[in-house]
Amino acid sequence: MKLNELNHPAATLPPELDGFSVHIDAERERADIVLSRPPFNVINMGQRDQLRIVFEALDADERVRVIVLRSEGEHFSSGGDIRGFLEASPEHVSKLAWNIAAPARCGKPVIAAARGYCFGVGFEISLACDFRLVTPTTLYALPEQKLGQIPGSGGSARLQKMVGITRTKDIVMRSRRIPGVQAADWGVATECVPDAELETATDALVNELRSFSPLAQRTAKKLLNDTEDSPLSIAIELEGHCYSRLRSSEDFREGVEAFHAKRRPNFTGK
Repeated sequence: MKLNELNHPAATLPPELDGFSVHIDAERERADIVLSRPPFNVINMGQRDQLRIVFEALDADERVRVIVLRSEGEHFSSGGDIRGFLEASPEHVSKLAWNIAAPARCGKPVIAAARGYCFGVGFEISLACDFRLVTPTTLYALPEQKLGQIPGSGGSARLQKMVGITRTKDIVMRSRRIPGVQAADWGVATECVPDAELETATDALVNELRSFSPLAQRTAKKLLNDTEDSPLSIAIELEGHCYSRLRSSEDFREGVEAFHAKRRPNFTGK
């Protein structure tokens, strides 16, 4: 696609994206962000800023219902540009976690589909997505200890929420590589599929998510994100408020009418 088709209210994208491309299929209501710096799809410092801007632009794009983050080649990403960390200013480095959290802030469902290496920031941005599809070739890792560093884009924090402190220490402090099958067993990955079926599984998940109300999807994602650290009583209270608001939506009325008419609902996001 042409970059001038992507609009952001507060930022301008350059003529060419740095290390990735964006493809919008309006008919299928899908956008693909494709990491494309072979052979290992290293993510450099400037690319992080651009990825954030693209996620924000796609979030506002009415043609898009679901976003897929994937890569060209046999590896998702071996991580960040190591030299870039030494050259970046402290202020720039302080924004790393905010940029990489863009998939989590996005109101639309985001799928990360990864095979091969998914290290460092590649793993961290995947953890910020809603769904992670992997294959037996996938290797997740946070190898920063080998550089005398720690994860700096939310990786250890998000991982600990998913698998607990014991497994997170094992992964972070030992720079352990976690295969796709184990990641699925631990609940880090949504599903592990045969390598040759990754694209098919991604397509199927996109189509499944598109079948639901976009309003209900946005509400569910924000509710779950917002209540992750909340006490149970507060989470239940917020859930009730969200349920009440959706009850007056056109999508809910359409869903109820379609259920009783035994037909597929036609959700509009209103």
